[in-house]
Amino acid sequence: MRDHFLEFEISPELVHEMIEGGEDLILLDVRDDWEWEHAQLEGAIHIPLDELEARIEELDPRSETIVYCHHGDRSVDGCLRLWEHGFRKVRSLTGGIEAWSELIDPTVPRY
Repeated sequence: MRDHFLEFEISPELVHEMIEGGEDLILLDVRDDWEWEHAQLEGAIHIPLDELEARIEELDPRSETIVYCHHGDRSVDGCLRLWEHGFRKVRSLTGGIEAWSELIDPTVPRY
């Protein structure tokens, strides 16, 4: 099933360009609380994956939403859950916050 959603993945470089270009988007962090406390992307919203469906009303289905986790697996699950609730502008950050730290901003702590 994951292969079906590969077209929804988006590279850290493209997300960075979107942010730098001032595009209106939501960064949604679906990692656990301890991970969020360790590192996060500036301006992100934190909703752990296991709370996502209960807190879905906190998100706007019309907004471009970039979902991220540590390596990119849970974010795909998050995209699937959002898709099931009518969100059509959802993308999963390829490689997660780990790739972001490697490729975009080395000041984001790695773990």
